[in-house]
Amino acid sequence: MYCLIDSSTDPYWNLAAEEWLLRNGPLPMFRLWRNAPAVIVGRNQNAHAEINRPYVEERGIAVVRRLSGGGAVFHDLGNVNFTFIDRVGSERDSHDMFRRFTAPILDALKELGVEAQLEGRNDLTIDGAKFSGNAMCIEGGRVLMHGTLLFSASVEDISQALLPRPEKYAGRSVASVRSRVTNIASHLPNPMDVTAFIDFLAATVGREATRWDYSAADRAAIDRLANEKYRTEAWNFGRSPAFSFNACRKFPGGLLEASLDVRGGVIREIDVRGDYFFREPTADFCAALRGCPYTKEAVTALLGTMTVDDFFCGISSEELLELLF
Repeated sequence: MYCLIDSSTDPYWNLAAEEWLLRNGPLPMFRLWRNAPAVIVGRNQNAHAEINRPYVEERGIAVVRRLSGGGAVFHDLGNVNFTFIDRVGSERDSHDMFRRFTAPILDALKELGVEAQLEGRNDLTIDGAKFSGNAMCIEGGRVLMHGTLLFSASVEDISQALLPRPEKYAGRSVASVRSRVTNIASHLPNPMDVTAFIDFLAATVGREATRWDYSAADRAAIDRLANEKYRTEAWNFGRSPAFSFNACRKFPGGLLEASLDVRGGVIREIDVRGDYFFREPTADFCAALRGCPYTKEAVTALLGTMTVDDFFCGISSEELLELLF
């Protein structure tokens, strides 16, 4: 395994580096990195609906879209990000992949005297409080799984920068963000600062790894990708065309939003967003539905020709139909 400890704290550059490493980096890779204050939104999320835009703009908090699915997270220098990149293994289930890549992090925390566990779809918790959200992206036979590790992050900024969506909490009481997250530092038997924590993770998770760094050409390529894609409004916020039908539902596998333009009884345009995980691009799913008659029978037949779980992990065809009709 190769181990990379990044010195950059530029969120645009760091997210561009994730894409570059997924496609070009040596395998397997373990990366540790931090961002200056930023909200990082999932690949298919509606960024406008996930952030408190006046708050983040007033404080100069960057908003950057990542390649992977899942929900929005807050980064600052008190948060340590970790990334594993490897070839896709035999497991197809997203839960198995999360267990595979979070296990070394949980083992490392145990060495520090912190008992933590993987809960729900993709969260790491201590005594029921979340300190890590994880997401993944599969491309070209490679899988990237990355996650946050709240070490000494600003809980106030987390609660103010992220905009809770009421659909996520339908049917149950809403706890405050402050009460649902925790910092690792507050659970350590022996105190350490965040840089010592990074060194510890590199020495334990990357115990037998070879240290690796970018070449000048690598950095130049990441610079270009950051400037041409990750610093742009088009990538981070996208456009919001007018649609004739909009729906949003929360399912066990994630939150889904669907917007359709239906004319003459035919789906002319469709856009699906949310905090779900995926193995195949959502754009391919939407392309398949364009031109399909907007009837439950026609859409049901079309869904029967595809592996829906590849596009929306853990979400069934029946749930998609419930959303669309």
